[in-house]
Amino acid sequence: MTRKQKRLAVIGGAMVFLALASGLTLYALGQKTSYFYMPAELVAAQIEPGQRIRLGGLVEKGTVLRGEGQDISFSVTDQVGSVTVAYSGILPDLFREEQGVVTEGTLRQDGVFVADSVLAKHDENYMPKEVADGLKATGLWQDED
Repeated sequence: MTRKQKRLAVIGGAMVFLALASGLTLYALGQKTSYFYMPAELVAAQIEPGQRIRLGGLVEKGTVLRGEGQDISFSVTDQVGSVTVAYSGILPDLFREEQGVVTEGTLRQDGVFVADSVLAKHDENYMPKEVADGLKATGLWQDED
């Protein structure tokens, strides 16, 4: 093998390695993607059961029901649609009705969203960006700027 052939073989091997590493990285990132939906969009969307998504909106007034232990259910609304959420765990201290919330989990066959994490706003002037953008798009929330 000549020196030129060795150099081309090393360059070719490096290219194959980089392509394989890039492909595996993109595949791994694709598996972690969570799409964001507002309740009205989620009702209209065709979501496969078990697909990981984020659901955001406002906690609907009068829908917070506490079950046994840490089980809780509530509805998330954008004033157009509403989705029931089932969660088992400790809720954030600032979780309450008519406040912004983002939940992450999967949608069951019966339309109930099973959340494994719940995020609530952290002060009077903050609402999660995805929720604020969705509510602004429907005209149900305006900035106080």
